[in-house]
Amino acid sequence: RPACPATPLFPQAVHAAILRHRFLIVRAKELRCGPEQSRRFYREHAGRFFYQRLVEFMASGPMWAYILAHENAVPHWRSLMGPTKVFRARHSDPDSIRGAYGLTDTRNTTHGSDSPASASREIAFFFPEFDEQRWYEQDEPRLRRGQVFYSPEEHVHRVLCADEAEVT
Repeated sequence: RPACPATPLFPQAVHAAILRHRFLIVRAKELRCGPEQSRRFYREHAGRFFYQRLVEFMASGPMWAYILAHENAVPHWRSLMGPTKVFRARHSDPDSIRGAYGLTDTRNTTHGSDSPASASREIAFFFPEFDEQRWYEQDEPRLRRGQVFYSPEEHVHRVLCADEAEVT
């Protein structure tokens, strides 16, 4: 879930990196979280010294939320993001998203789930209408077979319908 700084160039660069690294974008939407929603999202960090800064950054403006698919998606995304600490990212992984665009450790441009269980919880938080089990049963097998196309208008990958697959 990339959080977007003030300029639209950052979200565009993050989106381009997602596509360049061959993630499939299952869902994407621009949204804005208020302070209460941001506190709920980061509640596991409540009481830690950086909690308020995380909440304030998340609530500071619009952001993009993504559901990404890829083999080993969680570790692959975390690798693409780079280290949480921006200073370390700039020196050890300058081509990572955080190395290139991060400002501080709590304003490091992106968030990534740390496990599949966290990913499921965070998907439900940002995409309550998304039925993850149904997606795994119906769409994910077709994605694995390559029956997919990218829709630049919607900023997501779409699974071809059966009749589309026969025509192409």
